[in-house]
Amino acid sequence: MTQGTNDLRVGLIGYGLAGSVFHAPLIAATEGLTLDTVVTSNAERQAQARAEFGADLRCAADADELWDRADDLDLIVVASPNKTHVPLATAALKAGLPVVVDKPLAGTAAEARDLAALADERGLLLSVFQNRRWDNDFRTLRKLLADGELGDVQRFESRFERWRPQPKGGWRESGDPEEIGGLLYDLGSHVVDQALVLFGPAAAVYAEADVRRPGAQADDDTFIAVTHANGVRSHLYVSATTAQLGPRFRVLGSAAGYVKYGLDPQEAALREGRRPTDEEPWGVEPEALWGKVGSGESPLTGGGRPEPTLPGDYPAYYAAVAAALRGEGDNPVTALQATAALDVLEAARRSAREGVAVTL
Repeated sequence: MTQGTNDLRVGLIGYGLAGSVFHAPLIAATEGLTLDTVVTSNAERQAQARAEFGADLRCAADADELWDRADDLDLIVVASPNKTHVPLATAALKAGLPVVVDKPLAGTAAEARDLAALADERGLLLSVFQNRRWDNDFRTLRKLLADGELGDVQRFESRFERWRPQPKGGWRESGDPEEIGGLLYDLGSHVVDQALVLFGPAAAVYAEADVRRPGAQADDDTFIAVTHANGVRSHLYVSATTAQLGPRFRVLGSAAGYVKYGLDPQEAALREGRRPTDEEPWGVEPEALWGKVGSGESPLTGGGRPEPTLPGDYPAYYAAVAAALRGEGDNPVTALQATAALDVLEAARRSAREGVAVTL
């Protein structure tokens, strides 16, 4: 692990899926950042981290060790289970350290607003890891909208669907409200954030949330309908029980539509141990997976023209964080943006529970 003289030193809390697959590799690949310390009490995970990022990597069993060394660090990344996000981010800010928190920022919008206020009070960066803003399909859709290719968008359909008929267990699928598990707050955090980035504030929310799989405790098949203040309707699907997967995006406008199947390749690449620094270019998908833009016919029967998919760019998130910490750019995902998404998620949970549409 090579460290530059002026690199910002990062303490990473958590080395499960989020920490080991996403955060640690992306931090290490970012010029100007150095992964200084990984916090995990699991000896095997400590060994795994040192094997990948060098024997000189510090490992700590408890986050308190970071607060004791606050003067030696420049950024804390919270990639631990959801229920720990608020207390750990609070402790970091009180220790005088900027923070990146994996989504969801908090279990409630009120907690998120309190964190945002604390960060403002301390004059510290508080950013939320919404990496799906740098997915290949999302970047491509933003370009299409900016170029006016679709006309006025009327309906946005977005899906994160999987076929996992057997629950894996663990806190992500726990029915305990304190764990903040279930797909609404997991994949739902992504699809809601993307919809708000594209089409602005939500005015009303309707949702359906089900527990489909035998033995499952938390929602595993959820639908969210968002009416945006500008009139666009977003239909958002997150599911672990989808035997036939739908398009990742179907965007319908007054002039044309955009349909895109398949997931951004970056997560799969990271899981396989590939790194942004190993590949040039990074995040590129084959032409066979490009979406189509057109009108009047299904893309599956030849309708529409292929739209080249822009490369996915997860490394851009931490590059933007580093720039913001140096005063050279803006926070790429603010706490207040994450709070707006939590307002929608809370409204969706209430809507599904009570069977009503919720006005925001």
